[in-house]
Amino acid sequence: MKYRKRGMEMKYTEQLIKLEDNVRNLLEEIRRLKRYVYALEEENQQLRTRLFREQQGIGGHDNLVNLYEEGFHVCPINFGHRRDSGDCLFCFSFLKRGKSAHGHS
Repeated sequence: MKYRKRGMEMKYTEQLIKLEDNVRNLLEEIRRLKRYVYALEEENQQLRTRLFREQQGIGGHDNLVNLYEEGFHVCPINFGHRRDSGDCLFCFSFLKRGKSAHGHS
């Protein structure tokens, strides 16, 4: 009976070792994903800065209209984020205000 019990304990030990290896692999994958997300966030911030600078220049309203037509938010709330579905009333309002301020009809 002791032999059998010892064999069961070995099975548990083997299972724990496999589980530990799986956790180690998962942690490495999480670290890799964190590095990837960090790089994407950095790139996103650089693009947002670039977009903001472009909107400050001459023809900024036209640039914003182009960005909106390309599928990006131009409203202050979600500036630079991709529009996932349909139109954004905040963007429309923002573009309409900019249009009247710049004398476009």
